Amino acid sequence: MTYDLVIKNGTVVTAETTYQADIGIRGERIAAIGEDLSGAREIDAAGRLVTPGAVDVHVHLSLNLGGGLVSSDDWFTGTRAAAFGGTTTIVDFVHPEAGETLLQAYDLRRAEADPQTTIDYALHLALGPAQIPQLDDLPQVVERGITTFKLYMAYGYCLKDGELLQALEAIRDVGGLPVVHAENWDVITTLVQHNLAAGHTEPRWHPRSRPAYLEGEAAGRVIDLATWVGVPVHIFHIGCREVVERVAAARAKGLPVYGETCPQYLFLTEAAYDAPGLQGALPVCAPPLRTEADQPVLWRALAQDDLQLVTTDHCPFTKEQKARGLNDFSRIPGGVPSIEARFALLYSYGVRGGYLTPERWVDVCCTTPARLHHLERKGVIAVGYDADLVIFDPDRRVTLSTDTLHENVDWTPYDGMEVQGWPAVTIQRGAVLVENGTFTGKAGQGRYVHRQKK
Repeated sequence: MTYDLVIKNGTVVTAETTYQADIGIRGERIAAIGEDLSGAREIDAAGRLVTPGAVDVHVHLSLNLGGGLVSSDDWFTGTRAAAFGGTTTIVDFVHPEAGETLLQAYDLRRAEADPQTTIDYALHLALGPAQIPQLDDLPQVVERGITTFKLYMAYGYCLKDGELLQALEAIRDVGGLPVVHAENWDVITTLVQHNLAAGHTEPRWHPRSRPAYLEGEAAGRVIDLATWVGVPVHIFHIGCREVVERVAAARAKGLPVYGETCPQYLFLTEAAYDAPGLQGALPVCAPPLRTEADQPVLWRALAQDDLQLVTTDHCPFTKEQKARGLNDFSRIPGGVPSIEARFALLYSYGVRGGYLTPERWVDVCCTTPARLHHLERKGVIAVGYDADLVIFDPDRRVTLSTDTLHENVDWTPYDGMEVQGWPAVTIQRGAVLVENGTFTGKAGQGRYVHRQKK
């Protein structure tokens, strides 16, 4: 039997096991896994790993913060960079504006994304105070394929505890999953005011205004609320021991609590904010980078399933945009670019560094993100699943820089870091998107993934 495309002689790595096999693709799906398969086109993967396409369930493309401040990667440049890095599916956000219905906001985001995206995508819906009166509309949102809902405990979208409770109940009632930015906003705003009043304006005061201890308090509070309501909860962008301990303790009790970390927390520390001038402002993100002592805690948590996945929280701003807050750290737009380097960084420093097995690497970057976020045919190499695959060269060395990466931003927090291991070919639904450094995809090739509640 002949297939449209066969990946031959590769070492297949899944979340469960590693083995030698050919993979036969017919149309958009994996049709066979076996030996001596033949296809109209064949790609030799000898000496290389074949993994599921990576899944990044936390990105911010074309994020509009108001006042003309928009994250620098749009749906085309961001998803193209993702494809170069082996990511074939992302989950971004719908952020309804005041006076806008949930469905209006959804329609506008789809209209923005569909013509531009080069890879498949889904959407979280953010629920702020202005959306609490619209919670009865969540069933209609679920009908549009949204099953995950972003709850903020910070910024203008910050929910008070009573509003959090209402949102968690509404999400429970539609079978959804809340995904939460957990910080104590009242404390943060007070500390920011204190520091600015004392003349502490430099980026180094950013982490000092967002204490890890009270980040842990906020995570514990939303875990307690979700437990009382009876709904699972996913804590976003964890970078400190205090939150890891809260998630681990909840999971030890058998509670459906999940946590993610991001490359910036695994590879950078708060010492980056001490760099002079603009350099110290560039890595400002929230929650902030933490201490060097937190990093081994994160790696161990990933290895032993106290944390379940790695995302990027990709939200790039240019040097010029970051410079807006040089005289007031609280005005620096928060976010770092990571969408392209994540998969390779986790292999090079996670697997080669001895923290993760190859199977665990695939699990935290591909399989668990897809399963937890209801991406039904993603993140797994099996017959019937979408043919989203990466042929990964474990020996290729790449020095990360703005010259080697494809994100639409003029800096990278990983500048000068060398990785050993990089995607050679990225395939989405049977179509080659990137091959040996050449992008062959096109705008609009990606597809919205209509998710269903579990």
